[in-house]
Amino acid sequence: MTPPLRLAVVAGAFSLALSGCASNGSPPESGYTFDTLQAPVQVDSPQLRQQKASAQIAECPPSSGSASIEGGLPDITLPCLGGGRDVRLAGLRGTPLVLNFWAQTCGPCRAESPLFQRLHQAADGRVAVVGVDWQDSRPGYALAFADELGLTYPQLADPEGATRGPLRIAGLPVTFFVTADGMVTHTEYGAVDSADELASMVERHLGVHVELTAP
Repeated sequence: MTPPLRLAVVAGAFSLALSGCASNGSPPESGYTFDTLQAPVQVDSPQLRQQKASAQIAECPPSSGSASIEGGLPDITLPCLGGGRDVRLAGLRGTPLVLNFWAQTCGPCRAESPLFQRLHQAADGRVAVVGVDWQDSRPGYALAFADELGLTYPQLADPEGATRGPLRIAGLPVTFFVTADGMVTHTEYGAVDSADELASMVERHLGVHVELTAP
């Protein structure tokens, strides 16, 4: 290889490396969207819709097309568990949000989920509570889990684990506290232990005072 050609190859590689670093530090131009037709796990069917309705799980919230922001949720669109509108995480704006990732096989998730239900009821719209059934190949079991525990707040599904890298999820449960303008102000790894702890985190990280009364 002649010296000029070697120099061009090195320069090209250096340019690619720089562009890779830049893309890692900014939101992707086009985000992931769950493909309901090609995905091996189907989260929407007549049977699942019937389960969801029987459990009285709320419809998934609308999301905007607002641009992703640094420090916010990723530009990932997830389906509503048991049917309903798809939700773009980066577009969940307008109301402070508690976003809880769980699975029906997760013991600590079972212990903490009723606390999020209490927050959903007590906040009365001042704080949105949304669950994400994460890397779960059995959505029917997930809906049965929610029904058994009386969870009526909206539920998304991420069977392919698309959020693993962007949100740095290594295990469950994990909960994100997101302001009304879309900023993630806190990530809680592991289970929330009590209603007082959850209420304290909502006030500290979202600026909303909620009284979580006994069930």
